[in-house]
Amino acid sequence: MTGKSQKRITRHMRLRRKINGNNDIPRLTVFRSAKYIYAQIISDENAKTLASSSDIKMKKTNIKNEENKITVKMQTAFAVGQDIASKALAKKINKVVFDRAGYKFHGRIKALAEGARKGGLIF
Repeated sequence: MTGKSQKRITRHMRLRRKINGNNDIPRLTVFRSAKYIYAQIISDENAKTLASSSDIKMKKTNIKNEENKITVKMQTAFAVGQDIASKALAKKINKVVFDRAGYKFHGRIKALAEGARKGGLIF
């Protein structure tokens, strides 16, 4: 494992000591790869995934939005956040704990969080 990914895992373990999701307030966790972004709502008491979403099936274009300087990946991350929020609200989950999984809170992670907030989730 490379040094960069090992450091992210170490940061994630440090965060997970403080963050815990239960049945009332589950955990919204994200995973960011080079191509895609994934989001899951997890209940740690039951060790079950309640809802999940990713941008694998979403349609992407290779156009950059010049007026707002928002890339296509950030737009799709925002859409994934809205999608996971709609799935959570359908299961009557409106409050979650955000787990950024050791990533910095900027870029696609921040866009996903803003999309989830705009979709109706509270964290």
